[in-house]
Amino acid sequence: MDLAKPLKGKTAIITGSNSGIGLGVARTLAEAGADVVLNSFTDETEDHALAASIAEEFGVTARYIKADMSKPDECRALIEEAGACDILVNNAGIQHVAPMEEFPTEKWDAIIAINLSSAFHTTAVALPMMRAAGWGRIINIASAHGLTASPYKSAYVAAKHGIVGITKVAALETAKEPITANAICPGYVLTPLVESQIPDTAKKYGLTEEEAKQQIILERQPSKEFATTEQIGGTAVFLCSTAADQITGTTISIDGGWTAL
Repeated sequence: MDLAKPLKGKTAIITGSNSGIGLGVARTLAEAGADVVLNSFTDETEDHALAASIAEEFGVTARYIKADMSKPDECRALIEEAGACDILVNNAGIQHVAPMEEFPTEKWDAIIAINLSSAFHTTAVALPMMRAAGWGRIINIASAHGLTASPYKSAYVAAKHGIVGITKVAALETAKEPITANAICPGYVLTPLVESQIPDTAKKYGLTEEEAKQQIILERQPSKEFATTEQIGGTAVFLCSTAADQITGTTISIDGGWTAL
C-alpha cells in the first residue's frame, strides 16, 4: 500500500458533489489516491472542468456524471455508468423549512426522494460491484438531524433518521463481508452556501456577522465553531482505512457537541 495514497486503485462515487460537503469529501478522497466520480443534476461545462481540476491536482482519474437524485432510474444509472464503485458516498440533499401543516407536499416528496430514497437506489447497484471486488465502503452523509430533531424540518429530519436506519440495514446485510456501512452526522458545516447566509442573518437580527454566527447559526453547536468539509472528508478517509474494518452500522458525529446535549 502507498501510505501517502492509501486509496489508490479505489473508485469513489460521491453524490451531490459539485459543491459544499460533497465536493470537500471528493477532494479529500482524491488526495488519498482514490479515483472519483462527481455528480449533480446539472451538466455544465463548469461541472466537467471541476472534475478535470481535481484529476490534475491530485493525479487521479476524476469524472463528472449527471444524474438527478430525485429519479430512481438516474440514481441507479449513475453507478452503472461509473462502471466501478469501491466507495459510495451518499451525500445529495436538499432542505425546506415550514410548519407541518404548511409543508408543501411536493417539497416533502422531493426531500424524501433526494435525501433518502436515492441512497437506497445507489446502494442497491453498488453492493454487487463491491462484492465482486471483494471490498467496499458505504458512507452515508446523515446529519445531527439524523439523531435529534428541530421544529419545522419534518421532511429533512425524517429523511436523515431514515439514512441512519438504512445504514444499519446495509451493515447487517454485509456484516460477514469486507464491506462496511456507516453514517457521518455533521452539525453546521461552513460551506459556501452557509457562508453566504451569514450577512443576511446578521442584518435580519441587527447583529454583527460574528454575533450572528455565535448566537443564531451556531446556537445548538456547543463548540460555537463550524465543522469543515475537510473534517468530514478526513472522517470518510478514516472509514476507508484498515483501522475502521470493524466499524460498521454506526454513526460518527461531527457536530461540536450538539448531540451531547
